[in-house]
Amino acid sequence: MAEKKKILLIDDEKDLCFFLKANLENTGEFDVIVSNRGDKGIKLAQREKPDLILLDILMPEMSGDEVAEILLDNPATAKIPIIFLTAMVTKEEIGNVVKERGGRNFIAKPITTEELVGAIKKVLEI
Repeated sequence: MAEKKKILLIDDEKDLCFFLKANLENTGEFDVIVSNRGDKGIKLAQREKPDLILLDILMPEMSGDEVAEILLDNPATAKIPIIFLTAMVTKEEIGNVVKERGGRNFIAKPITTEELVGAIKKVLEI
């Protein structure tokens, strides 16, 4: 069996984090580390070197955009792929933000496990 991929989930919604962590780990393909704050998520990314980061855009104190900017500016974390999680409701809204963010990956909430696993596998090419 292949080595599990390490995923860092940064989202202030604790219930969603619990749900996503449990469901991703139940696939047997991922180990998930969770942070409910952007600043702590940055420290975890630097220390744990995850294979991928799932990052909520709208968080109090530090937005997902701010977190991503710090991660992308740090050589130790700049190459870690990021999938943004967003509550924006239309594909048009997401499309506009994707253009503004340089074509990064976005998934709209609510999220199914199947959608998320598919997106992770696509980004990680597994």
